[in-house]
Amino acid sequence: MHTVVERELELQLVLSPERRVAVPARLGYLSDDPYAVHVTFHIDSRHPVHWMFARELLVEGVFRPCGQGDVRVWPTKTEGRGVVLMALSSPDGDALLEAPAAAVSAWLERTLRVVPPGTEDEQLGLDDELAQLLAR
Repeated sequence: MHTVVERELELQLVLSPERRVAVPARLGYLSDDPYAVHVTFHIDSRHPVHWMFARELLVEGVFRPCGQGDVRVWPTKTEGRGVVLMALSSPDGDALLEAPAAAVSAWLERTLRVVPPGTEDEQLGLDDELAQLLAR
């Protein structure tokens, strides 16, 4: 039995220090893909944008700057509110997105209850599959 943990929320696309645009998004976590988080932007548009990266990166990024390359995450404050910034880079362009830290943290806590850190490989059933292969 696999579990899905989702949360819809409004992110802010940071265009400049003074200018932000609201972007509807969905955070998704699948217990049968236990190492990854999925983020879908523009969920109501004809061409939603999907990103996938390590859950561990987002968990760490709530507390301190982390990541390199295509995905970087770090906490900060905007107008006195705790937020998590996600810098995403792809061949199609770069985006800086701001998410409410409380909402992201609450969603992450739900994913961590479903699959506690360090137990991800148990969800994949690799040991069972290996045992079946060796038994043949």
